[in-house]
Amino acid sequence: MSTTTPTTSVPERFTQDQVGWTPHLEPKPIDDLDERDYDGLVDRGRASSDYFRLLVRDPEILGARTRVDKDIFYNTDGGLPRAERELAATAASRLNGCVFCASVHSRFAAHHSKRHDDVQRLLDEGIDADLGERWNAIVAASVALTRTPSQFSPEHVRRLRGAGLDELAIADVVHGAAFFNWANRLMLSLGDPVAPA
Repeated sequence: MSTTTPTTSVPERFTQDQVGWTPHLEPKPIDDLDERDYDGLVDRGRASSDYFRLLVRDPEILGARTRVDKDIFYNTDGGLPRAERELAATAASRLNGCVFCASVHSRFAAHHSKRHDDVQRLLDEGIDADLGERWNAIVAASVALTRTPSQFSPEHVRRLRGAGLDELAIADVVHGAAFFNWANRLMLSLGDPVAPA
């Protein structure tokens, strides 16, 4: 009698633990990468990632994608603190069911905010978890944009302003949620998350 054991297992829940990812298609082998590919990767260290080696098959698009990602999360010229940019990405990922992206961005949100328990509450209870009004407003706006952009309304903007966000901070909520709404769907269509060891 023969039995087969799966080589990978899908995570059973959302987690701040490091989650793996396995692609449905073959990534470009590291030995086949050229300078055009490395330009597209932006950071040479990303060559170790199956995800980025899959996307590097179109290096110009990957390069544009990566520079947008970096500007949304690392640009310190005003706007939201890094923790709340990561919160917007976590909320979008939680709604979309992207366990991998939720794990990455929830870790950053927890690290930068020092609010590990609140971030975990979002993962465990979902998008209706009570995280305090400022974070609730960010999550609500991110969720509206993620469901469909037309659900994002002037009421979301008023609520964000009421929670103390200025125009640049509101733009960061929009950018973080919108980018990860797209990124989740790309990642979910190209592969599967892998449970922590």
